[in-house]
Amino acid sequence: MSGRYGLAELAQTLIEHGPRKALETSRRIRAIHNHITVVDTTKAVFVWEHDNFPTIYVPSVDIRNGKLADKQNISVELKERAAISQLIVPAHDVLEEKRVDGVLRFFPDVTLGPLSGLVRIDFRSIDQWLEEDEPIFVHAKDPFKRVDILRSERPIEVKVGGKTIAKTESSMHLLETSLPTRYYLPLASVDQTVLRKSNLKTKCPYKGEAEYYHVVVDGKTHENLVWYYNHPTHESGAIAKLLCFYNEKVDIILDGELQERPKTKFA
Repeated sequence: MSGRYGLAELAQTLIEHGPRKALETSRRIRAIHNHITVVDTTKAVFVWEHDNFPTIYVPSVDIRNGKLADKQNISVELKERAAISQLIVPAHDVLEEKRVDGVLRFFPDVTLGPLSGLVRIDFRSIDQWLEEDEPIFVHAKDPFKRVDILRSERPIEVKVGGKTIAKTESSMHLLETSLPTRYYLPLASVDQTVLRKSNLKTKCPYKGEAEYYHVVVDGKTHENLVWYYNHPTHESGAIAKLLCFYNEKVDIILDGELQERPKTKFA
């Protein structure tokens, strides 16, 4: 949820029913905005507002180089429990003052359980979040989600429109919780004549920033069919510069068997 009314509704739901789950973390979490650190804490809490992934909440006492200005108090059962706030980052050096809207502050109150004294700052409103010294992309990583990358020498072949455009005896299989296995192939194993550079870039909290290729076969362009990570996150370093095709949109023959195309939102 976002926006003033969305935040108020979120706060009321969390206060009345609690989060789906909350987990304290000892990892150092920092938020950098307007070229200055505005959050630095080792007492962040991962809060699941929904089932998909956690949101980072930080203690209000760990707001640095800025101040919170409450805009609207939120009452539940006739008691003020939280406030929609604004983070004000003062001018420094030659940089002007910046204001971050969409901040939710929970008052210190033992009845709020794990939310007591915490602040929710919209992830997208901050220039850069760090987990220890590693950048966080898109949203906080789910500590219960796992990514495994396994080397495989099972032969793999990729066909588009009935034509083989990639074939290799060695690939990396990436297994990510709740997603189909992705097969990452060496660039040299892919027919270079069918690849066309795309301008699309996407980010994944577990793998980093992806770039894309279109694939052209028999005059037909299949847009953004292939992606790769030039500089993946540390834990996904084994797939650096390898190419991956959407299983949902191509025919993949693994160890002589045609794989069923998975049904996902990418199909």
